[in-house]
Amino acid sequence: MAAISVMMCLLSISATFASSDSPFIVANKKVSLNRLKSGIERVSVSIDIYNQGSATAYDVSLTDGEWSPSIFNLVSGNTSKSWEKLDVGSVVSHSFVLESNVKGVYHASPAVIKFRTPTKASLQEAFSSPILPLEILADRPPEKKFEWRLLAKYGSLVSVLTIVVSFIYLVASPSKSSGGKAGKKRR
Repeated sequence: MAAISVMMCLLSISATFASSDSPFIVANKKVSLNRLKSGIERVSVSIDIYNQGSATAYDVSLTDGEWSPSIFNLVSGNTSKSWEKLDVGSVVSHSFVLESNVKGVYHASPAVIKFRTPTKASLQEAFSSPILPLEILADRPPEKKFEWRLLAKYGSLVSVLTIVVSFIYLVASPSKSSGGKAGKKRR
């Protein structure tokens, strides 16, 4: 019950900020892992920034620099980016790729978005959504994939058996329409 009231309070606060004449920045951070055969894990990071407010945000800057250089190497892109402005209802995206050969669990912090509003001189700050801890080079169980070769090997046999069983069922089951007519003829 307390969780519902906290959520309602947060929704009303966010609705208040979104309805005022200012930008309302929402940022979504996504991370995907891809293991390379050479014992390196590739980490792809993408951040989408939305302006859900009623005013344009100016001097928008994104910083996601909490990736430890002792664990991660930057492969492509930058961990920071800036835009001159972010109009109402618009979206900007940024992505970069890291690599790591250090095994372990890594807790990444949210990205920081700073922006200027038309009504305030000081920079405003927003944070991206948090991500789950990353298990770099973790021992994962193999994914169960659909075996196409089994379908190719036994697919025709299964099809023939299905057709034969269906035919036997249709022949052996009594027909309801003929049973109703037979009952009328007996009278």
